[in-house]
Amino acid sequence: MNTPANSPVKDRMETLRQALHHHNFLYHVQDNPEISDAEYDRLMQELIALEKAHPELQSPDSPTIRVGAPPLAVFETTAHSLPMLSLDNAFVVQDIIDFDSRVKKTLQIQDAVLYTAEPKMDGVAVELVYEDGKLVMASTRGDGMSGEVITDNVKTIRSVPLQLQVGSIEGRLEVRGEVFMDRRGFDKLNRSREESDLPVFANPRNAAAGSLRQLDSSITAARPLDMFIYGTGLTSGLNSDSHSDVLNRLASMGFKVNPLIHPCLTLDQVLEFYRELEESRSSLSYDIDGMVIKVDSLRYQTMLGEKARSPRWAIAWKFQAIQGTTRIQAIEVQVGRTGVLTPVAHLEPVRIGGVSVSRATLHNEEEIQRKDIRVGDTVFVERAGDVIPKVVKVITEKRDGSEIAFRMPATCPACGSQTIRSSLENSDKLESALRCFNVRCPAQLKENIIHFASKRAVDIEGLGDKLAAQLVDAGLLTSYADIFRLTIEKLLTLSRMGQKSAENLISAIEKSKTIPLNRFLYSLGIRHVGENIADILARKWGNLNTVMQQSPESLSAVEGIGKTIAESIYGFFSNPGNREILDKIQESGVEILSGPAIVHHRLEGKSFVLTGTLPNLTRNQAKDLIEAAGGKVTGAVSRNTTYLVAGEAAGSKLEAARKLGTEIIDESALMKLLAKDGT
Repeated sequence: MNTPANSPVKDRMETLRQALHHHNFLYHVQDNPEISDAEYDRLMQELIALEKAHPELQSPDSPTIRVGAPPLAVFETTAHSLPMLSLDNAFVVQDIIDFDSRVKKTLQIQDAVLYTAEPKMDGVAVELVYEDGKLVMASTRGDGMSGEVITDNVKTIRSVPLQLQVGSIEGRLEVRGEVFMDRRGFDKLNRSREESDLPVFANPRNAAAGSLRQLDSSITAARPLDMFIYGTGLTSGLNSDSHSDVLNRLASMGFKVNPLIHPCLTLDQVLEFYRELEESRSSLSYDIDGMVIKVDSLRYQTMLGEKARSPRWAIAWKFQAIQGTTRIQAIEVQVGRTGVLTPVAHLEPVRIGGVSVSRATLHNEEEIQRKDIRVGDTVFVERAGDVIPKVVKVITEKRDGSEIAFRMPATCPACGSQTIRSSLENSDKLESALRCFNVRCPAQLKENIIHFASKRAVDIEGLGDKLAAQLVDAGLLTSYADIFRLTIEKLLTLSRMGQKSAENLISAIEKSKTIPLNRFLYSLGIRHVGENIADILARKWGNLNTVMQQSPESLSAVEGIGKTIAESIYGFFSNPGNREILDKIQESGVEILSGPAIVHHRLEGKSFVLTGTLPNLTRNQAKDLIEAAGGKVTGAVSRNTTYLVAGEAAGSKLEAARKLGTEIIDESALMKLLAKDGT
């Protein structure tokens, strides 16, 4: 098919190439991206599709046939013995099924192919070169053919061995891995940069890249960098027949290999592990943006070979994005249940992680000033798991002068009372948050009702944000005690409230009238009392009346409860108005179950992973029982896992446990562990 030289298709392809080159440079060289990874992927996929449809318009300098970006001129460069290729991307299940079909077709086999699945680290690819067991050079991926020499900087990373352990091979060994920065280190680094009036990094990946490109290695040494090894380049004497065996060999030499790597998986197990990995993503201490799937057999890898840009034996299955770029349309101030005024950005809707995001928290006025956030700014927005979306960074290059600075109001937007910034405990400084101290502020009451009825608190199904606001505005709720005095007749006075909806809400309220002590304490919305503190109180004193009688001194004597929290708890329960509300709740037939959240400590210090369908317990029930005995439940098997509790149709977690030598038990064995007189 011949396309006219001045066709719209050709113009679009050239526009995409220029844009991708520009964003490659910003991302890989300047460490200062203007668009999110998801937006970059969309541009790249569009160009790939157009080049496939119009091969006559392919260009030798297209970003689709290059990897990364050219090395920085200030660094010495070195050629890679073997190219450091990029990976093709997959976004949906069908992409992985198609990949498996292509592998089998190329290999001309029908039997199942085994894969190794690895978390896709959101870091910087680096190659390490060893001669006779000693580190002699480290370089970035660069353009795939050659990279920047960063040996002195990489030597500052404590997880990178300078001398290999016993079992290393003689001659040359090239290993490849991902340098990254964990979230805690990233947050600490950005806070330090903010205090020094330096620009913050958009994400841990860019912070890691910037740290590796320091001309002064002492700066790199001060950064919290880490490295996981994922493969090799050129080697001499490393004889192995599988990728998973290579990783085991490298681990025995002293290299750090990600403990979440799952070897020898069938296609179905790969699909299940992806779901598990995505579910546990937000609980990890570092960022991952997907899963890498590799054919495990090295013989098969050789037979499959490579394309110009990527190997045919591996693919990267991307998670849905957690970052996106959008524009701040307005900033609104909301009043929370403790009276704190929180600025919230109203955004041009952007899809992040499969969800349309139109609002993001700005935390407080200090945060706005520190990041210089203005109405009209183009910004990076991040959404991780259930965490409220937040503005990470302003893209100042996008400003055109029409942006408007924001200032917090002097009065409460809900009731008009003057706002106050309180003094910090034992300090002359003021806290960051502005507060409204009007106890009758309707905004605080609405937020208290919403919190009280939430799933992790009293759990009243159907009593959400809109209905809570409607009930407060109608005068039917003046405190959360009034919830238990609602009737169908009262509810029917509300607009758009039908008979069936009213009956369902009253039924849900009746079901919620029996509640464990720890959840009830959490539901009260006491300042500084989250789920953890509520559990501590329930474990220590066992019933509501005893908790209410504690002095600030007896409260602060408990491990985990400091002076500030103790005074907050004491202040709440010594307030006559709060006492009256608690009396009304119990008079309404609410039963607050006595007894500690943790019944005994039989499983303290032990870590559990649940998989498959248990015969009598749901996973949540099993989790509650384990945690009530002091144990911990995690989402993925690792070397720190004490037991895997396996039920029917157990998946890849079972295989991972076997590989790691983790003890595998069933529901019956779990119940014996839980028994007070068990061993």
